[in-house]
This record gives sequence, structure tokens and C-alpha cells, in this order.
Amino acid sequence: MPTATKTPPAAAPARRPARRRVPGPDWLWAALLTLAVTTFRAGTPQLWRDELASWNAASRGTGELIGMLGNVDAVSGLYYLLLHGWIAVFGDSAAMLRLPSALAAAGCAAFVVLLARDLFDRRTAVFAGLLFPLLPAVTRYGTEARSYAFVMLAVTAATWLLLRALERPRPARWAAYAPLVALAGLLHMVALLFLLPHALIVVLRWWRERRGRTVVGFALAVAAGLVPVIPLVLLGRSQVGRQISWIETPHLRDVAGLWDNLFGSPLVALAVAATALLPLAWTRGRRPAVELLVAGAAPILAVYVLSQGTTSYFIDRYVLFTLPAWTVLAAAGLAALKPRVVAVVGLAALILLGLPDQRQLRTESAKESADGRAAAEVIARGYRPGDGFVPLRGREERAYMTDFQIEYHLPERVKPRDVFVERSAVASDDLFPVECARPERCLGDTRRIWLVTRTTSRPDPYGKLPANQVKALKDHYRVASTTEVRGLRVSLLERVR
Repeated sequence: MPTATKTPPAAAPARRPARRRVPGPDWLWAALLTLAVTTFRAGTPQLWRDELASWNAASRGTGELIGMLGNVDAVSGLYYLLLHGWIAVFGDSAAMLRLPSALAAAGCAAFVVLLARDLFDRRTAVFAGLLFPLLPAVTRYGTEARSYAFVMLAVTAATWLLLRALERPRPARWAAYAPLVALAGLLHMVALLFLLPHALIVVLRWWRERRGRTVVGFALAVAAGLVPVIPLVLLGRSQVGRQISWIETPHLRDVAGLWDNLFGSPLVALAVAATALLPLAWTRGRRPAVELLVAGAAPILAVYVLSQGTTSYFIDRYVLFTLPAWTVLAAAGLAALKPRVVAVVGLAALILLGLPDQRQLRTESAKESADGRAAAEVIARGYRPGDGFVPLRGREERAYMTDFQIEYHLPERVKPRDVFVERSAVASDDLFPVECARPERCLGDTRRIWLVTRTTSRPDPYGKLPANQVKALKDHYRVASTTEVRGLRVSLLERVR
């Protein structure tokens, strides 16, 4: 009996290595949503003092701006130079001054989605893409003519690139990481604190995988990125006393205030804190949650510790770059809730908590309580060629920058002479002018002077003007008229002798 020959089973097809999913367009719609939110009525709030400083610096000639940076505000130099070029093309309206920050926030939203998708899943990425644009703090700093949205973009992009380099350490990925280290530091040197959590993440990965090349690649990339930043850090340290001496040394109780301000809303901050803790309870996905927690918490802790020294940096906008990490953590916590409808309701509730703050951020007085536009209109209506101008400066200059406010809103045809300025800010290579030591000598033959001070409970047109300037004005002028607008008192002085 013939024996049956068994046909050998067909060889199983070789299993292809799993391919990385190519990210979909989620990052694009998140960026477009962020751009729409941050540009909606972006020109309505009046510029406040920091934005006015940006406008004043960026409106100078390139050589004048570089000369100023040698004495003050060097840490904002790269942003000022970028804004200088932007103004030359698009003008200096409030909306145009803020548009670069809106674009930076939109770019950051794209990396938030990519980060969430790489670390967790697409649902988390979608939640993060919806949550990030609708945080009040994103609206606040996405409509701010300062560098903070750019810093947030640079750090978030660097974090994404770091995680990709750790996953597959290639020279090209470390080479892409290094310029972002430099960019973040050049935009704001306090942002270099993001290197602390990045180093901790690298050590944690090395401890688990024992890949020495990872540590070497990270160290070389950081060293290369810091090379162009070191001169700025040295120059910035020499100027720090003039710029942030007003920031107080923090106490533990101040951490809660910083947390509330970081999100632009106490209710949103509390909700994010609650949802961001959820992923830490997972068995699956705990590692990325821990890494994000390190990325968000370590810089805040470091700023608090550093601020116990001679200089304090403890202010919410200096650690704004941690916001994306907290957003992804909160999105991961919400996305994991079951059933899915609970997750959607939780996301909607968190967004709705911020709506009152979103509305307030689009009012005229959202950033600046004093109505500089109305004060400038008063001067423009009554202006005559040869008129003088005296704003509230002295020890109040950094607090109010009243001269910047009025100058920004005055029409081109209205050019009153700042009578108590002995040497202009441009001539002094400074952000602020040098005032006359003996004000009476600087009055000249000016017949009329527009005096602008802050409104107080007392009907005093001179307000907190320095005593020597008050004496010079009272000795030679009388108050012809006084007009009050929101937060400011505009008085017309006429010479009597």
C-alpha cells in the first residue's frame, strides 16, 4: 500500500516590521484653529507696556536697535530684530504687531498634536488639538507682541525632536535638535531651563536601554546649541538689574498663583491639574506620562529654586513653554475616560470653563487699563505746532510707559516736544530717554504743554510727577483745561511768565 506523502505546509510569509504610522492632517487643523482663535479681534485690546517696549525698539533703525541692545533688553534682541523686519513689511498696527505671535502659537499647536500622537494615540492628539487653542493663556500670549509664543514653539518642537531622536538616535535628528536649543535660548534665556527635564528624560531612557550613543548625541547637540547663546547669557546677566528687579522672591504660597496665571484662568488651571494626573495611574502609557510630567514640572521647580537667590525669575510667562506638556497630559487623561461620551463631555466642560476669560481677553482694556488712545485723541484735537509734552515718567516709567502710549496713538502730524528730555532714548542707546537734571532750564520758550498723568483719587493734574518737574511747571504755567479718560488725566498748561 503506497504511503501517502505529506505536502509540507506553505512557509508563512515573512512578517514585515511594523511601520510607523504617518501622522494625518490633525496637526494642520489644530494649527488653523489656533490661528483663527488668536487672530479673532486681536487688534482690539490696547497695547500694554511690554508690547509698547517691543514696538519702540523694533521701530528703530537696525543700527540704533543693536546699539540699544548693548545696554538694555539684550535677552529680547532676536525677537526685536524679527519684529523690526516684520514692521517694515506689514506696518505697526496692534493686529500686525501681534500676528507673528499668533503664527508661532499656531506652529506650536501643530507640534502639540504630533507630540500627543507619538506618545499616546490619535484620540489624545485630537483632544490636545482642540484643548490647546482654546486655553485662555494661548489666546493671551498668541495675541502678545512679545517673544513668549515663539519660545513655546521652539521648546515644543525641541521636545518632539528629542523624543524622536531617543527612539532612533541618528546624527541628523540630533543635528535638528541643536538649532532649536539655540533658538529657545536666544529668544529668552530663562527658557534654557527646558534642558533640565530633557536631560532627565535622556537619563531615564539610558537607564532602561543602556544605549551610550543616546547620552553622547544629546550632550553634543546641547553643547552645539549653547555656543551662540553663551554671549547673550553673559550680556543678559549684566543687564538683569534694570529689567526684572521688580519680580519678588517667591514663597511656597506663590506657586498656586503662578499655576493659575500659567493657564490664564484659575478654573481652567484646576481642571487641567485634575485631568493631567489621570495618566499617571495607568499601567499602560505611564512612561510617556511621567516624561511629560517631568517636562512640565521640572522647569517650574527650577525657577522657584533659582528665584531664592539675588534675582527672581518667578513669573508665569517665563515658564509658558511648559504649557504644551500640561496640555498633552490633560488631553491623555480625558481621552482615556470611558465611555467615550464622558471623555467628550469632560473636554467640552474644560473648554467652557475658559470662555469668560476668552471674552475678557478681547476687550479694549484686557491688557492695559489706561486708555492711551483716548488721551492721544484729546491732544490731537487741541494740538498746535510748537506744543510741548510731559508724560509721567521718573520712577514710574517702567510701570506705565505713558510716553510710549501717547506716542504710539498720536497721528503723524502731531509731534509735541518732550520738554523734559535732555537726550533721547535713541541718542542714549537705551529704551528710555535721559531727563533734564534741572527741568526749568529745559522748558525753553514753550507756550503750551500737554501734561499726561495717571488718574488718582485726588483731582491733581500733576499726579506722581517728580517734585522738581512739578515746581518748574507750577512756576511758569497754569492749568487751562483738564480732561479725564479711563486711567489717564490730560491737562493743557499755558505759560503765564
